[in-house]
Amino acid sequence: MNRFELDCTIISRILADRGDQVPEPVEYPEGYFSAPPEPASVLIPLFKDIDGWRVLYIRRSEHEADRHSGQVAFPGGKLDAVDRDAHDAALREAQEEIGLAPEHVSILGELKSYRTISNYLVTPVVAEINWPVPLVLDSREVSRVFSIPVTWLADPANHQISWRALNNADASVQVIHFQRYEGELLWGITAKLTVSLLNLIGLLDARR
Repeated sequence: MNRFELDCTIISRILADRGDQVPEPVEYPEGYFSAPPEPASVLIPLFKDIDGWRVLYIRRSEHEADRHSGQVAFPGGKLDAVDRDAHDAALREAQEEIGLAPEHVSILGELKSYRTISNYLVTPVVAEINWPVPLVLDSREVSRVFSIPVTWLADPANHQISWRALNNADASVQVIHFQRYEGELLWGITAKLTVSLLNLIGLLDARR
C-alpha cells in the first residue's frame, strides 16, 4: 500500500493511543509568563483530493496590532463561553473563519495541548474534511485558504529546524521552517503541529 494513502480509522486509533505524546512541549524559563495561558484550539484538517491527501491551511489577514498577522496557520482561536470543549471551539472557529460547516468535518482525535510563546494553551484537533466543500472566507480574519500535499510536507528536504532566542530570557527554542510552497511560509507552531502529526502517524523520519 502507498504509505501516503491515509486510513482515517487508523489515524483515529493512533491519536487515541498516543496523541497525548506530541507535540513536545517548550521548556520556558521559570517566571517567563506573568499569567496563566488562555485556552485555545485549532483544527488540523486533512482531506483527499484528486492528487492525494492534503492538509488545509489559512493565511491570516494583516492587522497591525496582531503579532501573528499575515502568518500561515490552522483555523482556530480562543475558547468562548459557548464552547463545551476544544472540539467545539475548533469547529466554531473554522466555520466563522472559512465557512467550513461542521457537518462536513469528522473529528479524528487530538494532539497534546501546547503552550505557545504568546501564552495560549492550544489543543490541536485533527479532522477529516468531506472534500470538496464550499468555503467562504471572513476577510477580517483570513486572506487566503490553501492546501499542501502530505507527500510534500513529509519530505525532510522541505523543512529544517533552527533556534530562536526567547525575548527577555537567556534561553532558546527550536523552530521549524518549511520551504515556501506557492509563496506561503509555513513555520512556527503550525509547522511544529504538522510535523508532529505526520511523525506520529508514521510518515516522517523518526529524527523529526
